[in-house]
Amino acid sequence: MMSNFYQFDATDFKGDKVEMSSFQGKVVLVVNTASACGFTPQYEGLQKLYSQYQDQGLAVLAFPCNQFGKQEKGSNEEIKSFCDLNFNISFPLFAKIDVNGDNTHPLFKHLKAEAPGILGTQKIKWNFTKFLIGKNGNVVKRYAPTTKPQDIEADIKAELAK
Repeated sequence: MMSNFYQFDATDFKGDKVEMSSFQGKVVLVVNTASACGFTPQYEGLQKLYSQYQDQGLAVLAFPCNQFGKQEKGSNEEIKSFCDLNFNISFPLFAKIDVNGDNTHPLFKHLKAEAPGILGTQKIKWNFTKFLIGKNGNVVKRYAPTTKPQDIEADIKAELAK
């Protein structure tokens, strides 16, 4: 059987285990994030999408990662307070994880295998790589860090309409 998004779990910034199956039936946008990145302002766009579409079934999940230019140095609590202070995010923030290398989080291993990057690479190139997951738990599409959240809106709306 092929694995799907709902078979995984992850730890949130408070240290609580979150089953991805709790997002069943929703359209989910998974993003690896960082607080000190040129793309960090995308938190604002992610929050905007979440505010606009959460009632229709969108979930945005932020996974902080310190693997790119050491741009996420803080503790989980520091990351959360940074996000609250600067972007007032209301979507779930998870504990810091690895998205590449030997300690890659199993969820990201799955996402990268389901939606490889350019030329089939499974490596994540930088912070704010995004994965869109449909209501059925299957990965729909992978987006580059440079893709702004508002540029994903049409795809989100299409998935929500399914």
